[in-house]
Amino acid sequence: MKKLAFIFITVLSFSCAQQEKEGAVTSFSKDTMTEFGLTEEELYDKVLGMLVGSAIGDAMGAPTEMWTREAIQLEYGFVEGLDSMIREVSPEGIWKANLPAGGTTDDTRWKSLAVDFLLSQKVESLEPKDFASHILKTYEGSLAKLKSTEGTDVEPFENALQEANWLSEWSKVASPYLEDNLGGYADSLSKFYGGEMVCSGLLYAPTLGAFFPGNPMKAYQEAYKLSIFDLGYARDLTALAAAMTAAGMAPKASQDSILAILRLDPEGYFQSRLVGRTSHKLLKDALTMVSEAKKVDSLPNRLSLGNPALTYAYTELDRRQQDMPFHAGEIYLQALTAMLFTDFDLMGTLTFLTNYGRDNDTTASLAGGILGAWYGYAKLPVSEREKVVRVTRDELGIDLEKQAELLTLHLLAQEKN
Repeated sequence: MKKLAFIFITVLSFSCAQQEKEGAVTSFSKDTMTEFGLTEEELYDKVLGMLVGSAIGDAMGAPTEMWTREAIQLEYGFVEGLDSMIREVSPEGIWKANLPAGGTTDDTRWKSLAVDFLLSQKVESLEPKDFASHILKTYEGSLAKLKSTEGTDVEPFENALQEANWLSEWSKVASPYLEDNLGGYADSLSKFYGGEMVCSGLLYAPTLGAFFPGNPMKAYQEAYKLSIFDLGYARDLTALAAAMTAAGMAPKASQDSILAILRLDPEGYFQSRLVGRTSHKLLKDALTMVSEAKKVDSLPNRLSLGNPALTYAYTELDRRQQDMPFHAGEIYLQALTAMLFTDFDLMGTLTFLTNYGRDNDTTASLAGGILGAWYGYAKLPVSEREKVVRVTRDELGIDLEKQAELLTLHLLAQEKN
């Protein structure tokens, strides 16, 4: 790997044509160049790649979400693709029991919710209060649905209840934030999911990054503004994840240019007295772990059960676990380590994270969103991408292709205004 440099990605001319997309829901121009340095079709391909890449990661981790590594090996062996979900439903998990392979959880719901929000925003500046209002209105809509549920069948009530519970914690923070109640906001945020530094912003960060293709600095700044549910340095992690996504959408983006974005520091975290910047320490940890792991086994194929390099990397990640599997620092470190370990290979990264366990659908969804934006939909594995798109649409009512189309058209419309 080349030495990391402090690079700011700028919009450059795109020199190679994207390969044809299969199953596109709309026809964007292959020749019309946008201000992002991409053709309209390339822009759509990358937006869809972010959504579907994230959903593939979500779907791969969903069957074993929060499992230990040992439990995954006992029941599944070594996971390298999608599998059906024979598991319980939960507000943050799957909402429909026994989903077929390709089904997704709240990680994909969050990307969808973020897309709906962005369709009301301008690229000049995102409004945090609009975001809080959008979440609160979504929550209130689920409450109305629960109240209007009729009949004596228990299942519809249970389904409506888990949908409402999904955003119940978030509503407690969004409400005082909207009212400019500083004391109430600070108090509710300190109690958000028990006061743990959970990965709230990382759930939707890749979607925010896709709104600023090729402009990681802007993506960082706007995502930081919208990290209103994050505590401490989790805000920095959310902004960096959005910046990486935006950097991956730049023409001629590379692994090195995406990694270089992790040196962006608009909020001055490096200046923190006595502490410094935790996100940078996590980056150095990931680089060190991967470097040492590759010394254990220098062969290219290190993704297999019992491989010494993979075992070393997993053991080192074990040493850095937090009390909560969905701690923002843990999620970020695992996703970054997996990407580095596999040299940014999409399915390799998702395989690494799924088999590691812990909050594996979230780590895989985060990494899948970043890498999906870089690769674009056309370069995602055909079987996995088509299965996830179909199941998420038919079983869960989220049309990823349509959302990508709407978000792309929204970006193009603002470019013309």
